[in-house]
Amino acid sequence: MRETTINKDFLNLRENTHKTNKRRVPFGISEWFVGAAALVILFIMICALIPQIIAPYAPTTMSQDAILQPPSFSHFFGTDQFGRDLFSLVVYGSRDSLVIGLLSVLVGGFLGGGIGALSGYLGGFIDRVFMRLIEILMTIPGILLALAIAASLGPSLFNIILAIAISSIPGYARVMRGQVMSITGRSFISASKAIGVPKWKIFISHVLPNSLSPMLVMATLGIGSAILAGSGLSFLGLGVLNEIPDWGATLSQGRGFLTVAWWICTFPGLAITVFVLSVNIIGDWLRDYLDPKKQRA
Repeated sequence: MRETTINKDFLNLRENTHKTNKRRVPFGISEWFVGAAALVILFIMICALIPQIIAPYAPTTMSQDAILQPPSFSHFFGTDQFGRDLFSLVVYGSRDSLVIGLLSVLVGGFLGGGIGALSGYLGGFIDRVFMRLIEILMTIPGILLALAIAASLGPSLFNIILAIAISSIPGYARVMRGQVMSITGRSFISASKAIGVPKWKIFISHVLPNSLSPMLVMATLGIGSAILAGSGLSFLGLGVLNEIPDWGATLSQGRGFLTVAWWICTFPGLAITVFVLSVNIIGDWLRDYLDPKKQRA
């Protein structure tokens, strides 16, 4: 009898452990895709941080004997119209593209999240004013707003980051406002108010930390969108004016040679596609991992 009870307890413990482990790793996407996406992002970050180790040539080195050469063992991605090694240009160009993606999300998330948090927590007149301003910005398409700001300020790295960040503020503000309002209405917030905890302390200690998960997921997904927007602005000539072009500028320079040198546009475009796809895969996995409904399933 005692042995049967022990076996039942062991089986119940094993089943509960299996459910706990399953709940802790709620992969919405195959683990192989997540791992591959993480490796791609890590490789591109290494390219942005230490490009001189990855690139076989300096990005400004030109050779008259190597103009418009197709991909080969000496030039993995071929060369452009100036005889520069395209693989080295893609490696060095990842730096500006990554900076645009990260900083625009950081600035837009901070401003939009701050506006949404204050609006959702304070409510009343402040909420109405902030939300009317956000709704005005939302009437303008994001890429059109970024294009207008970049065109008015001029092409530079700071201006393109500012343009993309401003265009992303409405999305972050509305997500943060909804999350803060949801957290504020819960019982533990009411209990904190009942025992006399100051409002600012409740906001900093309870409301804000519990509202950051959706913002983290949205910021991860926003990096890919920001890089796409930055590449689009660079393609239109409103990006970074630098002797080392970013991915969008390289695409723009190669469009005139598309019929005779397809590789100039193809490989920078593939770099943008693969990186954005990898960021979106990580963002989808992170969304599934932080989703409390799927954790309870």
